[in-house]
Amino acid sequence: MKAYMLGRKAGMTQLFNEDGKAVPVTVIECGPIKVVQKKSEEVDGYTAVKFGFLEANVHQVNKPDKGQFDKIESEPLKLLAECPMESTDEFELGQVISVSDNMNLGMLVDVSGVSKGKGFAGNIKRHGQKGGKEAHGSKYHRRVGSLGASAYPARVRKGKKMPGHMGARNVTVQNLEVVLVDGERNILAVKGAVPGPRGGWLEIRAAVKGGKQA
Repeated sequence: MKAYMLGRKAGMTQLFNEDGKAVPVTVIECGPIKVVQKKSEEVDGYTAVKFGFLEANVHQVNKPDKGQFDKIESEPLKLLAECPMESTDEFELGQVISVSDNMNLGMLVDVSGVSKGKGFAGNIKRHGQKGGKEAHGSKYHRRVGSLGASAYPARVRKGKKMPGHMGARNVTVQNLEVVLVDGERNILAVKGAVPGPRGGWLEIRAAVKGGKQA
């Protein structure tokens, strides 16, 4: 079974390893997740499994999603996400998967989520650029510098780093080590930080670059 879970960020704390050193970890409320739909190459054009996580109010679910839940005789679920699979034969509709079923201690995982929104930000905060002189005569303390290149090309080039909306984007942090798996309390702890605020939705999958699969 491919290592994949859905969860919510519970917060950060620290654990102590065998040497007595403090390890910063993020605690994630993980699963259990339920198989809602199996997608096939013949019908959908690709092979994947759709999972659901966390019970939802029936009035908060739209009709298409409610129809899917009725097919598998399941209560509505808040978060729905797909995971590409080579084969869906090992999954059954309505199957419940806990965090201890496909996550192991020491394995590396990639964690995806939506980063914290920072609103409109300038170049210094958004791109880490250097500010202007702090002297009284300066007119460029935190403003954008030169935008163009004189007569040619006589325009602002595409991709120029400018002030704008910062954060609130899909971000993936790769190769985080799993340091705690608790199937009874549905808890997963990974070493380091993950995207998003406390309570934010997260996708956890086996690391693409060198991670050990469950």
